[in-house]
Amino acid sequence: MDKKITISDLMAAKKAGRKIAAVSCYDYTTAKLVEAAGVEMILVGDSAAQVILGHDTTLPVTMDFMVTLTEAVRRAAPHVCVVADMPFLSYQTSVADAVLNAGRFFQESGVQIVKIEATAAHLDVIKAVSDAGMSVMAHIGIRPQSVTKLGRLKAEGTTAELALELVELAKKMVAAGAGSLLLEGTAREVSKIVTENSPVPVISCGSGPDCDGQILIISDILGLDTAYGPKFSKNFARLDEPIVQALKSYADEVRQVAYPGDEHCYHIKPGQMEKLQQMLSDLNG
Repeated sequence: MDKKITISDLMAAKKAGRKIAAVSCYDYTTAKLVEAAGVEMILVGDSAAQVILGHDTTLPVTMDFMVTLTEAVRRAAPHVCVVADMPFLSYQTSVADAVLNAGRFFQESGVQIVKIEATAAHLDVIKAVSDAGMSVMAHIGIRPQSVTKLGRLKAEGTTAELALELVELAKKMVAAGAGSLLLEGTAREVSKIVTENSPVPVISCGSGPDCDGQILIISDILGLDTAYGPKFSKNFARLDEPIVQALKSYADEVRQVAYPGDEHCYHIKPGQMEKLQQMLSDLNG
């Protein structure tokens, strides 16, 4: 990848019918690999609360934490379109807070887009952030930040009435200034309607293949934690077992004093050992 992927490139991909590949990741090392693979978009998601910190929900992560992660990802992947996730309470408290917090991602992390989990109640937030000159991805469908209010997360748009609400909400988000949409856990038929009627790119997170692009979490793609995954998740490798085996091999070699070998060691310069021994002898009288 020799040029920076821009929002214009994403729009061009939509118009040309080229699918957009996106990955959620959170650190320098994996982001560098994602860019090397030619992936167009990285979302630094608040799912870091679960994947990185081991929480049950996305709610505990803070703005400071998310900004720090996003800075690392941007340094690793200078050519990828980087999207930053607005964490819980970074935009719900007031429109002014939303604009200031979104601005931090652009000023401190160099992102191109901020993502906001949105309902109709957040249309003023979408508009204000967009009007301030920042590109917004409106996240609709399943909204993990609302888990405590909803009790549990379930597929969206599975009845005609709920589907119509989602189609209309997508239109309202674009009208308010959203430059892209993310549909999570939405019935495939509904996602297809939204995508076909949307002038901006639509990224699917478990919402079927008819959207303009797809996103999965890096640990799911690599099979680093295969104990549980949502229905739409897929492991494109099973790296958990070889990683564990590599760590076991390392531990075994340490215990057997097979690692480090002399080839892994630094050495004092020639002739300096004798000088050191004499200095130690003089020091000890």
